Amino acid sequence: MFGHDFQPAPGTFRPGAIGEARCRIKHNYALMPPEGVMPSLLPQWRDTVVRFLAGPVLGAQFGQVMLEIEGSGGTRQPLNDGLQHFYYLFDGALTLSSEATGTVDMTPGSFVFLPAGETHEVRTTDGAPARLMDIRKPYFAVEGIDTPPAIVSHRDQLEKINHNGTIGRTWEHMLPFGDLRYDFEVNILSFEPGANFPEIETHINEHGLVMLEGQGMYLLGSDWHEVWQEDFIWMGAYCPQFFYPTGWTRSAYMLYKNVNRDTVFTHQVR
Repeated sequence: MFGHDFQPAPGTFRPGAIGEARCRIKHNYALMPPEGVMPSLLPQWRDTVVRFLAGPVLGAQFGQVMLEIEGSGGTRQPLNDGLQHFYYLFDGALTLSSEATGTVDMTPGSFVFLPAGETHEVRTTDGAPARLMDIRKPYFAVEGIDTPPAIVSHRDQLEKINHNGTIGRTWEHMLPFGDLRYDFEVNILSFEPGANFPEIETHINEHGLVMLEGQGMYLLGSDWHEVWQEDFIWMGAYCPQFFYPTGWTRSAYMLYKNVNRDTVFTHQVR
């Protein structure tokens, strides 16, 4: 019997005086199931619950939030915080408006990339709630490299690519792969039952990962964790990592990754 097998009466909690959770926060990784991510409010968003997933206080060099927008919600006024934004709509319907994109009607699976400093507005449509993910970060400009253009697309338009010939493993690139104008990627990785990483990865890139479907086992550092749909994982630089799916269906996750830029030194080298 598992803890979730107990069904308490309305207004009461499951039995047990000591809290049990899959949540783990370490110096270079974090695993956060959705039920433990508490709601917040922000003044620039009306009728919107904000759930912070990653940010500098965690150790991340980017921000990632889930926006739960009521039918009357959205941005209070045009938003311009100087950051790049990548929006992905999980549920509901929205309109996003900016000079670079015009007015975009977003449905589940739609995504929009906005370059740094692009003023934009977000509104719900039809009075229905929506759930929108926002990945944002400062832009790392490089002399001689143009700034990236805005992107409007949908997951249905993405090609599934097998980069290394591993059977049952594919990538869907939401930002152009290998385009040096972009300093991060957002990809969807899918695994058929029995597929897995070809090796334990250890690299300079950090990640923000949202499980989209299925379940699996994730190695983070030296610890194994069972992960399910809608779990969030932050992986810092050089965190050893490995994944294989479990269960009978495909597993997939959306993965942020910083790319195409050199290391940054925060102190003077003598």
